[in-house]
Amino acid sequence: MSTDSARTSTGAAPAAPTPGKLSPEVRRIAVVVVTGAVASLLDSTIVNIALNDLTHELHTGLDTVQWVVTAYMLALASVIPVTGWAARRVGARRLYLASIVLFTVASVACGFAQTSGQLIALRALQGIGGGLTLPVGQMILARKAGPQNMARVMSIVGIPMVLTPVVGPTIGGLLLDGPGWRWIFFVNVPIGLIAVLLGLRLLPREPAENAGPLDVTGLVAISLGMIGLTYGLAELGNQGKFTTAVVVALAAGLALTAAFVLHALRIKQPRRPLLDLHLYRDKAFAAACVATFALGGALYGGMILMPLYYQAVRHEDAVTTGLLLGPSGFGAAAAMWLAGRTAERIGGGLTAIIGGAVNIVSTLPFVLIGPHTSYVALCLALVVRGFGIGMSMMPAMTAAYRVLGRNKINDATPQLSILQRVGGSMGTAIIVVVLQNSLADSDGTPAGLSDSFGAAFGWVLVVTLVALLATAVLAAIERPVFAAQRAQKRQAAAEQATTGKA
Repeated sequence: MSTDSARTSTGAAPAAPTPGKLSPEVRRIAVVVVTGAVASLLDSTIVNIALNDLTHELHTGLDTVQWVVTAYMLALASVIPVTGWAARRVGARRLYLASIVLFTVASVACGFAQTSGQLIALRALQGIGGGLTLPVGQMILARKAGPQNMARVMSIVGIPMVLTPVVGPTIGGLLLDGPGWRWIFFVNVPIGLIAVLLGLRLLPREPAENAGPLDVTGLVAISLGMIGLTYGLAELGNQGKFTTAVVVALAAGLALTAAFVLHALRIKQPRRPLLDLHLYRDKAFAAACVATFALGGALYGGMILMPLYYQAVRHEDAVTTGLLLGPSGFGAAAAMWLAGRTAERIGGGLTAIIGGAVNIVSTLPFVLIGPHTSYVALCLALVVRGFGIGMSMMPAMTAAYRVLGRNKINDATPQLSILQRVGGSMGTAIIVVVLQNSLADSDGTPAGLSDSFGAAFGWVLVVTLVALLATAVLAAIERPVFAAQRAQKRQAAAEQATTGKA
């Protein structure tokens, strides 16, 4: 059997639904997953805009309050690697509901925190719940939908992944200007309660699988490695230079991650590694991972620049800045609707190439940004850039799932989630360092400041080009697999039509 035919048979859904349509069960699961994802992903960005207020309200310095963000990121990074094993061990439905409950309870506690120490500790607890929510939800949805409908499913899952980095600062600014900082945590409560109630009613009950013993050595190595890398990158972004703490954290993170890779590749059956790194032997999955990593860097690296530009160069307040960022959400929303349908017709890899090309074109105006660039022009560019991100991020993941098949979802999902988040952290850190160095060399005039932002966007453009090259490789590998699955779909539809007539 050839490689392509093996992939096709592995990825075939056991019962093909109506081509191009999602079953009612899959639609119900999608509602639950999106609701839970909105809460956890929104909190990744909504708090950033409140740091200045928190320093005054909690009577502490910015260096301490920064840990409110960092603690969440560290906890989130440390827990993602264990999601595949935990989902098999206790059942994906049970784990998903538990993660939402933990996140919601921690959100309430964060809202009542009285000191910075309390808030930082509770944010770490919140990060554990948030880190489990999206990967486990993706596992449930992807397994039920199967590769035949993966394009539309992933476009639905992508809605909160693309929109929340955009709307988070807007909502945060409105809450700070209104009821106060505690409501940036209380706002999660109704969303979490709705997600739990919907999950209890709509998520399918699945028996726990034989997960085998937990790979404790691998868990310690990769979790500490992710913490080291995440902390080092966060501090690099905060400090704008390679301090001793940054170098030690990054070196320890890389060493521990390398140790995990060696450990995972040496494990022999019947033992099972925490993450199956043999998936990278599949060139399509490897290309999808590179694309996901680079797109995460381009998305989050670019999104951190525009709020700073509006505030530092154009002297806008937090609420106005948040509203000016909103247009990219419209573009992303349109892309989410179109991406799934386009990926069904031409494949996820080719769809991601189109999105990547749009990303490059829409980033060019920001490279040329000036101190008096029209707000209308910037908003239009943000709409197009949001569209490009939406057309590339989820289709790349769709192609990865399609070539791997249903039985690899539990192993693939945590790795794609890790790469997206590390890519976002690395992209943010590098872009901030470039910006700070450029600002230090500028003359401090509005023109000089805007030139510094243009230089930083030049690096965003480079990262976007890397993502485009990776999606080109992905499209070339996916093409024969996609063609075979399309042929299967047509044959299944013809057989259903023949059976109906008979």
